Amino acid sequence: MSPKLYPRRENTRPDSLPHMFCPGCGCGQVLNYFLRACHELDVKPQDMTCIGGVGCAARIPVFLDTDALHGIHGRTLPWATGIKMTRPDMPVVVFAGDGDALSIGGNHFIHAARRNIDVTCIVVNNLNFAMTGGQVAPTTPLAATTMTTPYGSSEPPFDLCKMAETSGATYVSRWTTAHAMQAIRAIKTAMQHTGFSVVEIITGCPTHFGRYALGTGDPTKVVDWIKSAAIPKTRADKMDPEEMSEGLVVGEFVNTQRPVFYGSTIYESGDNDETS
Repeated sequence: MSPKLYPRRENTRPDSLPHMFCPGCGCGQVLNYFLRACHELDVKPQDMTCIGGVGCAARIPVFLDTDALHGIHGRTLPWATGIKMTRPDMPVVVFAGDGDALSIGGNHFIHAARRNIDVTCIVVNNLNFAMTGGQVAPTTPLAATTMTTPYGSSEPPFDLCKMAETSGATYVSRWTTAHAMQAIRAIKTAMQHTGFSVVEIITGCPTHFGRYALGTGDPTKVVDWIKSAAIPKTRADKMDPEEMSEGLVVGEFVNTQRPVFYGSTIYESGDNDETS
């Protein structure tokens, strides 16, 4: 196996490890994928700003050797917008959970996409509010059991990628922790893209979603469920909506260019120099 597949240790904070994620949590995998993407692009977290709010995924920047912001729930994208307005040259990567991005942070998510700020937003979606006990979240599947929906959720879930696309994001993709190479490739593409880039990664949460919704705390069985629910976009495009109502469509949904917003001035975005 090529050595470039392994993340460089100097990109993490040695005194922060081992990480605090539960066994089988997908957040540790996403941390790994991001480090691998940086390694393959030959970029360093030290040369960017990484932002996390509140939640399991928000802890990812803590383990990176980077300038990091870690603060209140749902405000990751306003911080990212402020940094880009003052330092347009500074790469900014946001790590948000599904609740951080679409619950209290939903309004900011929509407007970041509308403005097309030049920020990479990695949404680590474990389908529930995991850090606070496993409550129902904006992306929890319909009828799923959670701590706060013991008889099943009666609320239809948000489709984060459709919302990002509709709101104006110029790069949008969704993968899962069971699609390691595709997720790494998507992160690389998003980091090289000029404009608001959204990479949603569906992750396992054996501690809460697995135990409540799937009836198992076994990380392997949770990953098996994710694999069984994932539907490639190429196949989903040929299916009736009813056929894929309970599935998770994975793939690249948007990859385009339009003017990028930097404060009071709009600059035309350049050619999209992406790797395949």
